[in-house]
Amino acid sequence: MIKIGNIELPDFPLLLAPMEDVSDPPFRRVCKENGADLMYSEFISSEGLIRDAIKSKQKLDIFDYERPVGIQIFGGDEEAMASSAKIIETVQPDLVDINFGCPVKKVVSKGAGAGVLKDVDLMVRLTKAVVSSTHLPVTVKTRLGWDADSINIHEVAERLQEVGIKALSIHGRTRAQMYKGTADWEPIAAVKKNPNIEIPIFGNGDIDSPQKAEIYKNKYGIDGIMIGRAAIGNPWIFKEIKHFLQTGETLPEASIEERIDVVKKHVEFSCEWKGERLGLLEMRKHYNNYFKGIPHFRPYKKTLVELLDLSLILELLEEIKDFYKEENF
Repeated sequence: MIKIGNIELPDFPLLLAPMEDVSDPPFRRVCKENGADLMYSEFISSEGLIRDAIKSKQKLDIFDYERPVGIQIFGGDEEAMASSAKIIETVQPDLVDINFGCPVKKVVSKGAGAGVLKDVDLMVRLTKAVVSSTHLPVTVKTRLGWDADSINIHEVAERLQEVGIKALSIHGRTRAQMYKGTADWEPIAAVKKNPNIEIPIFGNGDIDSPQKAEIYKNKYGIDGIMIGRAAIGNPWIFKEIKHFLQTGETLPEASIEERIDVVKKHVEFSCEWKGERLGLLEMRKHYNNYFKGIPHFRPYKKTLVELLDLSLILELLEEIKDFYKEENF
C-alpha cells in the first residue's frame, strides 16, 4: 500500500496528471470510473485565487465521488502560495499539489511552474511556505531540470522532502524539451533508489499502453505512474493497465458502444457542471480524441460540434452507435 500522508492508495497506483483545460471535474469523473486512483485539478494561479478570479475559483470544485483528489497551485511568491493553500483548505481536498513543472512561456516568465527549476532555493522556500500554511499533505510535480546541462532532480527531491512534502511526481523531461523527444526515466529511477528518499516517487511521461506501463514499472522501480495526454479521449487506459498488470492479458480495444457510453457520460457531466451551452462548447475539443481511428467519422464530428442542444447530442450519439454496430466496427 502506498501512503501520501494519511491517504492510502493501492499498490502501484495510477494517477491522472493535472492538465490545463482538460482535468476538470467531468473529465476526472470518467477517468475515476475507469480506474484512476488519484487525480488533481487543473493548475490554479495562487495570485488569481487570492484575487478571487472567477476561473480560478471554479477550479476549486471537487466532489466526493472523485476522492482522493488534490488541488494544484502554481506561483512564484511565498506569501501568495501560503495564502492560496489556506483558501484551498476551505474546500477540503485530500491534498495540495505544487506545480513546478509547467513549461509554457506565460507561466515560466512569471517565475512559476518549471521556471522555478532555475532557482532551487526559491523552490524550497515556496514549498516550505505551503507546507507550513496547511494541515493537508503537500505533494509536488516537477521535471528533471531546466535543460540537459542543469538536471537537478536529485537535489530537488531531497530538499523538498526535508521541508515536508509527502510525495513527488517527476516528468522525465527538462523544461527545454517541453513535450518533445523521449522522456528519460533513468533520473527518476535514481531518485527512487536514493536511500535518503522515503516518500513515494511517481513517474510521468510517455506511458501510453499497458505494456509500456509494465515495462516501466519493472525497469524503473517507481511507486506508481502518472498518466496525462494518453488519457485524453482514452480514459479507459487506467482500466486497461490495471487489468494487464494483474492478469498479463490485454483487454480488447474499446468498442464503439463503450466509447459512446463514456462520451455520453462526459457530455452529461460537463453540462451538469458548467451549464448546457458552455458544457457542450467545451466538449468540442474531446470528440476527435474519443473517436480517433474510426473511419468516415468526419460528418458526424461536424454535426457534434455544431449542435448546442444536449438532447440532440445524445440522440446523435445513439445514431452513431447504431450505425457503426451495423458496420461491424
